[in-house]
Amino acid sequence: MAREGKAKVLTPEEFKRLLMVATAGHFPERNTAIIYCSFGLGLRVKEIAALTIGDIADENFTLLDEVNLKRSMTKGQKQRQVYLSNKKVRSVLITYLDSLNNPKLKSPLFQTQRQSHFTPNVLQKWFGAMYEKAGIVGASSHSGRRTFITRLIEQGVDIKAVSKLAGHSNISTTAIYVEDNPERLKRIAELAQL
Repeated sequence: MAREGKAKVLTPEEFKRLLMVATAGHFPERNTAIIYCSFGLGLRVKEIAALTIGDIADENFTLLDEVNLKRSMTKGQKQRQVYLSNKKVRSVLITYLDSLNNPKLKSPLFQTQRQSHFTPNVLQKWFGAMYEKAGIVGASSHSGRRTFITRLIEQGVDIKAVSKLAGHSNISTTAIYVEDNPERLKRIAELAQL
């Protein structure tokens, strides 16, 4: 359970419900790709809104292996790399790229139904509407990022590596994302068995 003021970390069941809502409406490929950029790459809405097609694909519209997030795209003006190595994320992004009509490298990766780029504010509202339709209470546009970071740490990934992937300049910022829930503490305590 997230503390007050923090975005909810979704359970696998809630994530499935979110995907069902995303694919049931208009623009299912786009919706799914946005969700995976948040939950599968840990991107902030500002970063998702700033992406262009050329940021994730080459001139042949082939998906890149890594995305260079420019300073202007990130919180704190800190350039970082995002890796497109997760098979599900790659599959969703390839399907989305294939669904685009006459794509241009300089075009925004994600566009509204009016074919303009998403602003971070509009994307925050979009996430809110998706969570509401899925019946998920307490989630926000930051829930995907929070879920991404929390799941990696809970799976035993080194916090320093997670901090680097998240673009945090201080590991203590990354540590804030982890909730000390009883189940997690039990698993950790088992590691200390003699």
